[in-house]
Amino acid sequence: MLDRDALAQLRGLKTQIESEKERTEAVLRGTPARYGFARTDDGREVFVPPDEMLKAFPGDRVRVCLRPGKDKRPIAEIEGLVESAIGEFTGRCVSKGKAMFVEPDIPGMSRWLFLPPQARNGAKSGDYLRCALLRHPIRDGKPQAKVLATIGAADEPGIENLYTMAKYGLEAQWSDADKQQLEEVIATLTPENDPGREDFSDLAFVTIDAARTQDIDDALYAEVTSEGWLLYVAIADPTSYITADSPLRATVAERASSAYFHGAVVPMLPESISQQRCALTENELRPALVCRVAISEDGSVGEFKFFEAKIRSRAKLSYFAVDRYLSGQDESLICHATPLEALYQVSRALRSRREANELVMEDRQEFRWLLNERGHIENIEPCEKLSSQRLVEECMVATNRCAAALLSDAGASGPFVVHDGFRRDRLKDRQKFMELYLTDADALDPDTLEGYRDLLRQLAASDHELPLRSMVNRLLTRARLSKKPGAHMGMSLPVYTNCTSPLRKYLDFLVHLQIKAALRGESASICEQPELDKLNQKLQKLRQISNEAERWLTLEYLQRKAESAPGPWPGHVSHMGNHGFYVRLDDSGLEGYVDLRKVGEKFNFDKWTATQKSKTRHFRVNTPVSVTLMGADEETPHLPLFKLDPSCGRKPEKPEEPEEPALHGEAASQ
Repeated sequence: MLDRDALAQLRGLKTQIESEKERTEAVLRGTPARYGFARTDDGREVFVPPDEMLKAFPGDRVRVCLRPGKDKRPIAEIEGLVESAIGEFTGRCVSKGKAMFVEPDIPGMSRWLFLPPQARNGAKSGDYLRCALLRHPIRDGKPQAKVLATIGAADEPGIENLYTMAKYGLEAQWSDADKQQLEEVIATLTPENDPGREDFSDLAFVTIDAARTQDIDDALYAEVTSEGWLLYVAIADPTSYITADSPLRATVAERASSAYFHGAVVPMLPESISQQRCALTENELRPALVCRVAISEDGSVGEFKFFEAKIRSRAKLSYFAVDRYLSGQDESLICHATPLEALYQVSRALRSRREANELVMEDRQEFRWLLNERGHIENIEPCEKLSSQRLVEECMVATNRCAAALLSDAGASGPFVVHDGFRRDRLKDRQKFMELYLTDADALDPDTLEGYRDLLRQLAASDHELPLRSMVNRLLTRARLSKKPGAHMGMSLPVYTNCTSPLRKYLDFLVHLQIKAALRGESASICEQPELDKLNQKLQKLRQISNEAERWLTLEYLQRKAESAPGPWPGHVSHMGNHGFYVRLDDSGLEGYVDLRKVGEKFNFDKWTATQKSKTRHFRVNTPVSVTLMGADEETPHLPLFKLDPSCGRKPEKPEEPEEPALHGEAASQ
């Protein structure tokens, strides 16, 4: 037995150990491995051992006990659950023997959750599921889930799009209640018969779009004048049914935009309005917001005016057919020669003016995906931007400029699309970059439209061995939505917005409401910055969702390609990062990632040359490389992970120095 002194020592030791512990709340962060980290409210990140991570999920808020580890660094032990981050989630059904599990699609979680027989709801191994947590693991480390619905089987056509939509809660349809309310509104209104609308139905408008497009939201007409052209752009008018004070406006705002996937689309508006009552359908009288703008022979945008109007499109033309007509390959559209010839002339003038005085996005090789009956990529072929697409693009840009100018002049509360140019937190880097690569850096003021334009033009035209125009992108901001007018530096325009796609984009829908208020002499003040910030976040999220589905299709295609042609495949570095770079394949335009941390030698990223260098190799944007497919990246869903061919990026070997010639006779003795 222990004597009193030994017991006292043990009690003292226990007290000391307890005093060294700290109890607090923290949020768990998972890793691809089994361990994790607990982030406390004061910003500390504490290691959580694998056995402890079994008690909770990434994102859970838990009570932890922090104790010193063997190396004196604290270790977190989970003592209780405060709040779980896991509610409903998506994942894939997997089986092990007779047991069935769901593999959750949750960042940082690498464990399966057991599906009890009574909670499987008919799910089969391989199915993609929507589930809910049935039992949290806080008590015994044994979580359970239940199946709410089966999204689809692994071989179901279009499962990539269906699953990605379900994962992010993207609803394909309006609710029955909202659709019913909209149908009642449509049944009581005929805005095309409003006598107060300007009647442009005698003008020979035509629509130019993809052949299968049904939600046609713009029509074009142009005529020659003594000073240039008059361009008319008619835009579909859904705000004649869903007004600023309509309760349905909140539904449109929540959806934010139509979401486009390869082989599928989630429309912002129901077909009853986007493809029927508002679409600028051929030979149908439709309400429209029309912009009439004078374009001079040098492409300058002159006087303009917006009208609440009605129009009647004369023809639904496809990009392909119009391009063949404009290039002289097909005369079948000769009956529409008057508007088409004028539109072609005005678009070329607008383009030439923008290229000479503003900034135009650089063209790059484009590719067309051909999908099979399962919605997978069957083939990829290169394609060029058509002249008909450029025609429409220039007319849309001119109209957007006019809309922004109208809102600015009316003192409207936006929405404006603003691009600030260089990031405010990178001004020192900007200055050093300019000093390194621009000979007349002191003469440029990149905070002005002209200075920013000239700077980017110089970088694009530079014959420097480094890709300077690509390198400067890391210092630039993204475009944002603002209630106050501001410059769009990326286009070199004093003010800009978007108004030509109100059937597909809530931003354009908002602009229509504001323009109508201004035309009627009302206060155009419905936009507030918090709403615009929220809209901007939703648009970014929609892009992330469609990109994830696109990466999934890309990965599947490359996996099938690797079976028959394992490579290596030729490509080039398209984007440089801190730990690796993206590679764009030359024959398909598909991209994957090369993680330089996995190549067996240490690389260092030099931000001033945008170069990854090791002792033997170096890479920068546009460096030709050869790669093979390794699999998928662990951190970014479905991102193809490439392995470099060992011969890529090798530095040229230094020439060997010639040996000193051997000396003989008298020379040797000296």
